[in-house]
Amino acid sequence: MAACEIPVYLASEWVIVTYLGVLDVGGTITIHIFSCYFGLGVSKALFRATQQPLHPKETPTPGSDLMALVGTLILWVFWPSFVAVLCQPGDAQHRAILNTLLAMSASAITTVVASSLLHRDGKLSPGHLQNGSLAGGVAIGVVADMAVPPAAALALGSLSAAVCVLGFRFLTPLLGRKLTLHDQCGIHNLHGLPGILGAAASVVAVLLASKDISGSQPSQLSPAGGNASEVVEGQRWGRGVGGQALCQAAGLAVALGASLLAGLLTGAVLRLPCLARPPQRLCFDDSLYFKIQEQAESPGPDSSAEEGALALKEQV
Repeated sequence: MAACEIPVYLASEWVIVTYLGVLDVGGTITIHIFSCYFGLGVSKALFRATQQPLHPKETPTPGSDLMALVGTLILWVFWPSFVAVLCQPGDAQHRAILNTLLAMSASAITTVVASSLLHRDGKLSPGHLQNGSLAGGVAIGVVADMAVPPAAALALGSLSAAVCVLGFRFLTPLLGRKLTLHDQCGIHNLHGLPGILGAAASVVAVLLASKDISGSQPSQLSPAGGNASEVVEGQRWGRGVGGQALCQAAGLAVALGASLLAGLLTGAVLRLPCLARPPQRLCFDDSLYFKIQEQAESPGPDSSAEEGALALKEQV
């Protein structure tokens, strides 16, 4: 799957960033949206039109939830540096860090409120916290180093978190029933929906751009080297703010189309009989590839699992 994804990703990134000149310093369009819908395309092609029943082991454990929360904290702390690393040193990096912190702070607070409201007893869902608190970082990446008002960064973070939590609660089950789309980790809610929201926000930000909000110093808004002052003055590739806004929308369309098509084709390739894959009963079972502590303590392994593992190894 990775061998098919990387070349298509590099090609789409060249089209979006270099050819179209899309402003996307945090990789919202090129990374998050592309990776999300590529994975969904692979999932759809693998499972086709069959409704997959819930696997007995397809549920988090207290240990896995705790480790995921620790990972969420690490991501939350280092996300601003991930967004700001490609910015031009100086004001652009400072704006990117500040806007990212504002958006992620708002998304974390909104996630707690939304998760509590969606449960009758007011309890918090670990899955909501692990994803919704990061949704603001996904959405703000495309406009992070633009001199947007702080209220706009806060609003974008809050809205992306609300969309993420509501997606877990309502949209994921709906897609599973209507489209038989299996989204195990909810990537559509964390990377897809906030990414589209951020791309739409970039169109609005470019259309509303002026010298007052783009900053007095040129700021590198994308790896291609575009800056807000050139976009505002219509100097970048001879296009004005209207043309740049159209390019932002075109970049979103390219990412969606290329990722979905490549994902569907990759999923079809993975279904070839010559490629071995574990049977359904062995999914979500790490004992096929790793030595689990429980097995070390109890020497009598499950015979059916052992037979399935041996059969899979023979196919390989």
